[in-house]
Amino acid sequence: MAAVKAGRPPAQQPRRGPVGKPKAAQLSRASAAEATKGNAAQIMTRLMTLASQSAAAASQRYFRAEPGGYGQGDRFLGIRVPQLRALARTVGEAGWEVARPLIKSGWHEARALALFVLVRAFERGDPAVREAIYGFYMRHLKFINNWDLVDLSAPQIVGGFLATRRERGAVLTRLASSRSLWERRIAMLATYSAIKRGDARDALRLAKLLLHDREDLIQKAVGWMLREVGQRVSQEVAEAFLLKHYRDMPRTMLRVAIEKLPPARRKAYLSGML
Repeated sequence: MAAVKAGRPPAQQPRRGPVGKPKAAQLSRASAAEATKGNAAQIMTRLMTLASQSAAAASQRYFRAEPGGYGQGDRFLGIRVPQLRALARTVGEAGWEVARPLIKSGWHEARALALFVLVRAFERGDPAVREAIYGFYMRHLKFINNWDLVDLSAPQIVGGFLATRRERGAVLTRLASSRSLWERRIAMLATYSAIKRGDARDALRLAKLLLHDREDLIQKAVGWMLREVGQRVSQEVAEAFLLKHYRDMPRTMLRVAIEKLPPARRKAYLSGML
C-alpha cells in the first residue's frame, strides 16, 4: 500500500447514490398526506349529504351525549350503520390511510367510518399492514369513545393482532386496569377474538379483574363475553366461573351472562339457589 505523504490528507471518496433521494422521499410523503386530507374532505362532504336531523337527535339520546352522559359532547350526523358500512367499502379502496384524519373528527359517524375502514383493511391486510393498523389504533384510543365504536373494532383489531403475540396478556391487563371506561371495554371486547377460536382464558381472567367494575357498560361487556364463552367454548367452563362468582357480581353482569340459559337455570342463579 502506498504511504500517504505528510501534511497531505488522503483523498475523500466521492459520494455514492443520488443526493436528492431523501428530499424526494419527503416530497412523496407530503404529497401522500395532502392526498389523504383531500380524500377525507371529499368523504366528509359525502357524509354531510347523508345526514338526517331527526336521526341525529335520536342518536344523541341513544348514545347518551347529553351533559353528564357517558357520550357527553359527542356530535351526530344521523347516518345509519348500513350506510356507513357501504361507504367504507367504497372509500377503503383508496387505502386505510384515509382513516387518519377521519378518526379525529368531532362527528361520531366520521370516526365510525374510519374504524369500519380500518377493520376492513386489517382483515384483508398482510402482517405489515395489520401491525401498522394496530399501532395506529392504539395511538388513537381517545377517539374510540363510545360503546359502538369499541364493539365494531376492538375484537378484530386488538384481539386479532394480539392473538399470537407474547405481549397479549400485558396489553389486555393494562387496558383493563385503565381509568378510561372505553379502554376497559376495549380490553374485554378484544377477548372475543380468542373466544371465537375456542380459547376462554383471557376472557375469564379479565372478567375476574373487572368483576366489581361500577360502570354499567363494563358490566354488560363482561356478562356478554361470559355468555359467549358458554355459547362458543364450553357451558361447563362458563358456569364454573359463574358458580364461583355469581353471588358477588353486579346484577346487570349476571343477567347478561345467563341470558341464554334455560328459564329454570336463570331463575336459580337470580334467586341464589345454586
